[in-house]
Amino acid sequence: MNILRSIFRFILGSLAAAAVAGSPFRAAESEAACQLNSLGNQIKHVIFIIFDNVHFRRDNPNVPSDLEQMPNLLNFIRNNGTLMTNDHTILISHTAGGILTNLTGVYPDRHGQAVANSYRYFLPNGSTLSSSSFKYWTDLVDDTGTPPADALPNMVNGDSGSPKTMPAPWVPYTRAGCDFGSAGGPANIVLENTGTGPNGDMTKVFGVNSAEWNEAVASNAAPRTPRHATLHKPTSLASPSIVGRAAASALATPMLGPTSCLMSRAATAAFSGSSARNTSTPPSTAAARE
Repeated sequence: MNILRSIFRFILGSLAAAAVAGSPFRAAESEAACQLNSLGNQIKHVIFIIFDNVHFRRDNPNVPSDLEQMPNLLNFIRNNGTLMTNDHTILISHTAGGILTNLTGVYPDRHGQAVANSYRYFLPNGSTLSSSSFKYWTDLVDDTGTPPADALPNMVNGDSGSPKTMPAPWVPYTRAGCDFGSAGGPANIVLENTGTGPNGDMTKVFGVNSAEWNEAVASNAAPRTPRHATLHKPTSLASPSIVGRAAASALATPMLGPTSCLMSRAATAAFSGSSARNTSTPPSTAAARE
C-alpha cells in the first residue's frame, strides 16, 4: 500500500508540477519578479521530485534494484543530469524524516522529527500522548486539544537557544520573488489534516464557517465505514480514467499568487496546497519530548 501511495503521489506531483511550470498564468510577471541568481538568469523553474523508498543499489545481487526496474527514470537522470550513488539516508530511516531532511538540509535532530513517522511526547504528569510527523509545517505537537497539551512546534528547532519553527523550504524562493507550489504529498508542505478546532489546518488556512471549513465539519461528522464491512473492489490505480481526471484537474489549475497553489475539488482527495509564511515565534509552553 505504501508503494502504491508513493507512486500515486509521484504521478500527481509530477502532473501538477508540469502544470505549474508550463502555465501561462502570470508567467511574464512571475519570471520578471523571480530572481534565482543563476548564471545568465537561465534557471526559470525549480521542480523538486521526491521518490519514497527508491534505491539505486541492490539489496540482493541477483535482483535488480528499484531504479534498475525503472529504466526510463534511470536513463533520464543519467542522460540529462548527475546521478550520485554515494548518498545515505538519515537514521531513523522513515519516510517523514527522510523527506524533511531533503527539504531542510539538516539532520532530524535539528528539524524536529528525530523519531518518525510518529512519536510520543510527555505530559507534565509523566504520561505520554502520540503525535504524527506528518503535519503542516507550522502545526503544533498537539493541534487538536483546546488548549493544546503541548504547544511546541511540531517542526521544532533550537538553534537560536529557544524553540522555534524550523525555517520552511519556501522561504528563500518567496524572498527572491518566486512562486512556490506543492502537490502530491511531500511531507509537511501540504495540508495534512481536516481539523476544524482552533489549531486545525482547515481553521488556520480557510477560516471558521468558510465553505471548506463547513465541508470538513460535515465530513468529520459523517458515519465511518465499519471495519469489517464488505467493500466493493476499488478501481485499479493504473486506470486511465482516474489518472486522466487527475491530470485534467492538475493541468486546468492556475497558480494563485506567491506561495499558493489551488487544487480543484476533483483532485483534493489526492493533493492539496496552501499559502504559508515562515514563523519563528517561540511557544509559551514547553514540554519534554521523547
